[in-house]
Order: sequence, then C-alpha cells, then structure tokens
Amino acid sequence: MQTKLLTLAFIEIALAIVVSVLILFISFKILQRVFFKNISFREDNMAFSVFAAGIILSIGMILGEIIPSITNMIRLSMSGGNEITFGKIIQYSGLYLCIGFVFALLINTSVFLLFSALTKGVNEFKDIQQNNVASAVVVTATLLSITLIAKDSISLLISALIPYPETTNFLL
Repeated sequence: MQTKLLTLAFIEIALAIVVSVLILFISFKILQRVFFKNISFREDNMAFSVFAAGIILSIGMILGEIIPSITNMIRLSMSGGNEITFGKIIQYSGLYLCIGFVFALLINTSVFLLFSALTKGVNEFKDIQQNNVASAVVVTATLLSITLIAKDSISLLISALIPYPETTNFLL
C-alpha cells in the first residue's frame, strides 16, 4: 500500500471539503447581505434559488481548478529534498484561494455589468427579488458560461504560482 499516496488522498479530500464549505458559506452570506437583504430560500421565490445556485456552481467550478494546485504543492513538500514548509503551504494556499475568490467576484460583477449594459431599463436584481425566473435563468446561464470560459485561465494562473524546484537546462 502506498502510505504517502493514501495520506495525500485524505489530505486532499479534507482540504476540498473544508475549503469549499467555508468559501461557499462566505460567498453566499456576502451575496445575501449585499444584494438580497430581505430574501431567503422559500418556495415563493424560485428566481433567487436559481440565481444563488448558479453563483454557488460558478464558485465551485473555480474552486475545482484551485484545489489541485494546492495538492500539487503538498505533493512537492512531501517529496524528498524540497524545502516547502507547512507555513509556506498555508501562505500559498491562502494566496490561491484569494485569487480564486477575487476572480469569482470579478466574473459575477462582470455578468451584472454586462446585463446592465445590454438591458437598459431592466433591473435584474429587482426582477429576481420579484421572482422573475426568466431573468434569473438568463443571468445564471451567462454567469456559468463566462465561468466555464475563464476557469482554465484561472487554473493556468494558479499553476504558474506553484513553487516548483529550480531545474537546470541540460541542453544548453
């Protein structure tokens, strides 16, 4: 049995669960406080539920690109001869998660600005508050589309920040 691999798998599972629950909880609370102060999940407001589900799915897709980079760094720290300490793992993980969170906010904000520019005279937030499911579905579909397009670029950015050990170019 590969004990290092098994340990790494358990670390990755625990990290994914803890980080995703924490980030999604914080994101939902921010969404609710900033945009929808008086709305909750009720049967009479399906539009808000659709919209919130889209935002949660968008953040989940971005987090799905970040967790493997954190795991790669943990793998590097477990390999012999590498000087990545636990403190550096925490620092880099925090940086990666902050970058992901900022990009999630940028994507969400860009969707809102895009809809505001495209639909002059229509207030999407008010429509969603008034249970306009059609507005919620269109805004959510746009949000998910932009997230799908941008998630690979976010993953590449995060991967570029992993502190891989320096290697020599033996061809020169």
